[in-house]
Amino acid sequence: MKQLLNIKKENDDLGKQVNNSINITSLKNYTSLIFTFLFLVSSLTLQAQELQSAPVGEKYILGDISVSGDSHFSAQTIVTYSGLRKGEEIVIPGDKISEAIRKLWKSNLFRDINIYLLKTEGNVAYLEIRLFDLPELNELKINGIKKSKQKDIISENNLQNGVKVTENLVTTTKNYLTNKYQKEGFLNTKVYINSIEVKDSTGRPSVNVVLNVDKGKKVKVSEINFVGNSAIPDAKLRKAMKNTKQKSIIRVFKRSKYIEADYKDDLVSLINKFKENGYRDARVLSDSITHIDEKNIALTIKVEEGEQYKFGDITFIGNSIYTDQQLRSILRINKGDIYNGVLLQERIADDTKPDAFDITNQYQNNGYLFSTINPVEVNTEGNVIDMEIRISEGKPVYFNSVTVVGNDVTNDRVIYRELHTRPGQLYSKANVVRTIRELSQLGYFDAEKIATDFNNPNPNEGTIDLEYGVVETGSSQVELQGGYGGGGFIGTLGLSFNNFSLKNIFNLDSYKPVPRGDGQKLALRLQASRFYQTYSFSFTEPWLGGKKPVQFSTSVSHSAQFLYDPRTGNADRDKRFNISGVSVGLAKRLTVPDDYFTLSQAVSFQHYDLKNYNTGLFTFGDGYSNNLAYTIGLSRNNTYNDPVFPTGGSSFSVTAKLSLPYSAFNGVDYDQLLMERAEFLAIQNDGNNSDIIRQQAASEVGNIDQERYKWLEFYKIKMKGDWYTQLFGKLIVKSSAEFGFLGAYNQARGVIPFERFFLGGDGLGSYSLDGRESIALRGYPNQSLQPVDSKNLTSNDGGTIYNKFSMELRYPISMSQTAKIFVLGFVEGGVSYNDFKDYNPFNLYRSSGVGVRIFMPAFGLLGIDFGYGFDSLPGQTKANGWEPHFIIGQQF
Repeated sequence: MKQLLNIKKENDDLGKQVNNSINITSLKNYTSLIFTFLFLVSSLTLQAQELQSAPVGEKYILGDISVSGDSHFSAQTIVTYSGLRKGEEIVIPGDKISEAIRKLWKSNLFRDINIYLLKTEGNVAYLEIRLFDLPELNELKINGIKKSKQKDIISENNLQNGVKVTENLVTTTKNYLTNKYQKEGFLNTKVYINSIEVKDSTGRPSVNVVLNVDKGKKVKVSEINFVGNSAIPDAKLRKAMKNTKQKSIIRVFKRSKYIEADYKDDLVSLINKFKENGYRDARVLSDSITHIDEKNIALTIKVEEGEQYKFGDITFIGNSIYTDQQLRSILRINKGDIYNGVLLQERIADDTKPDAFDITNQYQNNGYLFSTINPVEVNTEGNVIDMEIRISEGKPVYFNSVTVVGNDVTNDRVIYRELHTRPGQLYSKANVVRTIRELSQLGYFDAEKIATDFNNPNPNEGTIDLEYGVVETGSSQVELQGGYGGGGFIGTLGLSFNNFSLKNIFNLDSYKPVPRGDGQKLALRLQASRFYQTYSFSFTEPWLGGKKPVQFSTSVSHSAQFLYDPRTGNADRDKRFNISGVSVGLAKRLTVPDDYFTLSQAVSFQHYDLKNYNTGLFTFGDGYSNNLAYTIGLSRNNTYNDPVFPTGGSSFSVTAKLSLPYSAFNGVDYDQLLMERAEFLAIQNDGNNSDIIRQQAASEVGNIDQERYKWLEFYKIKMKGDWYTQLFGKLIVKSSAEFGFLGAYNQARGVIPFERFFLGGDGLGSYSLDGRESIALRGYPNQSLQPVDSKNLTSNDGGTIYNKFSMELRYPISMSQTAKIFVLGFVEGGVSYNDFKDYNPFNLYRSSGVGVRIFMPAFGLLGIDFGYGFDSLPGQTKANGWEPHFIIGQQF
């Protein structure tokens, strides 16, 4: 009789032993658990009796090994994988047999595995491996789920055709679907999986699987009731539960769905609410769910508040670096305050804020990485708790090594110069956090995946190694657009390389597709249509000389506008307006008041050339103007972490753009010039004069204005501030305010017609030939909100004063490396004027709306806003209403 050797399998896997036993006897699909158990016991008993007659623990030389059963694998493959070798010495029964069975089970390819001793001839043993393949998935049918959702379920659960169908696959699929839909509020989700065995075209065992999902009705939390609370009202307790909310028509951001894991977390938050109010001994006695109907449940939570406690004496033990008074100023808890265990822990170590003002950070920011701080209750009498804050300071810790990994493109020196942590430097948690924030601001790495790893901590010597891990992301952007507008085709080509390497520009091997890695920025932009052309080039080196954070930038631009010919409908190239410009700038990072400040300076020159360009924009059609200006700015930026979606911090800037006061030394009497201009204007506007006289007067006005604006004389002040605040979860508020003013040194010379502010729209403008600035105000057409003076007259020449206020609520949808997406809602208002005597900063054009932003490394920022203008445009009487705005390459 051939003898089954599986009984020697290890007993530590009870589930697999049961499966083996069932497979050995070829028992399947029993309808009674009792019957299965009885058969299992009898089977094992029979096998044990058979083995009693077999030689036990004797050594044999392994002869032939045969393979039987039903498997598409070759006999040689199965024998090889089992580890058994013909001619080797084995013990029967023994570990070799057990190990062979384990290997075959671990392959997850078979559903039934047996090894038999066929016979022995002297000291030679002959074995048989009998096994059956696991069935493969032949067809899958999913019921109860929309077809559009089925593809994700198949991929996330590995339910493709040909996959081996195991009990584990069935169980994990059931659990996945149940949990998935319960998290969406379908508390009563049920999943049924049925299979039918078939043979495929090759004869292999296969199964057709039917997956039935019954989500039931979406269940909402209709009520949350509390029992046993008297000190804290129900409303405050419900508010403390951040994830589980009862139904309310005014709730927008949190749905009233029940998720068990979130509910358990909320029970902890509930007890913390009691502890924050002095009820240290509060606890949840019981909680229950009542099904009101198939769509609603009620939660009942029974609590025990206990008594209210207060803080008694608070003493510090073990502190030598900081005095008790210094530590008390950080702890900010006094004797007699209501006991608040949550607040106490936050003041000692606030895990929710890496840069929190707490005692732990105070030590860690000054080198004491291995310090430990533990609050201990030492006495409780009369509901007064005396505390000891026990401190073990340890040694100050220094960085032994600081390394960066993951930068495949960016050169090491570009990263290391941004680090605020260096070998030999005293450890500071604040510097580590600051480094992470600034690496994320570079734009070369995925801000969500910058990580730190502390290695080789040595408390005795006071050293530690620090490793920053980064993931490179695309830092170059391509803008390629084509469209119809302004009476013809408009084409745009823009290239922006934000991690460029100028020194490798002649190294052909570095073109992948362009030289990269040195942190320089190079941008090219071309835009052309029948009526205008613009070209620009800019280059920025953030560390001029490589030693200090001094940014050098330069740009060159040229634009040409051609007048429309109404006879032909084409551009008249003999009537043109050209602007050529160049600028050079330096920006230096300061150390005072702190190193978030940057001082920038730039010199720019623009040449405006008009040839037979007679429009309402200028009073002269032939001539030129020169704009030589010096710009100085002070800015501070400590936003973090992702520059596309900052979650905190602020940024502000103040800039002044100044020309030389030419009227102070050029000897021109501008008062006399203005008197002459007024006389010629009177002649021009006098209808009694002949056309020839009026044309001559207009020409004289143009000549005078040409003299006034030959060299532009002005000063321009701008201020802007942005603040980012995290409300709760991932919801971010961005608040902004900005102001601009364009003035003249000499009032007789007047404010120039260039460099003005044009309010309204998306803020992108199309092309700005006269140095104008397009100020975004969504909900209104581009550049439509012209200034209004005290006589209620509008001007089409833009404003010399403007201010704007805005607030956005932002929520991220995806922060992945390939695409960062967030939605927003906004309210904003702005206004522009031409004179301070008319200026009212709060008489605003108002708007609100919603939008979405998508940032892809290859294309930059894209988005769309739908804004509603609550006020009427100049010259109209009704609200402007809805306006769509497309955002390309700009962030509000």
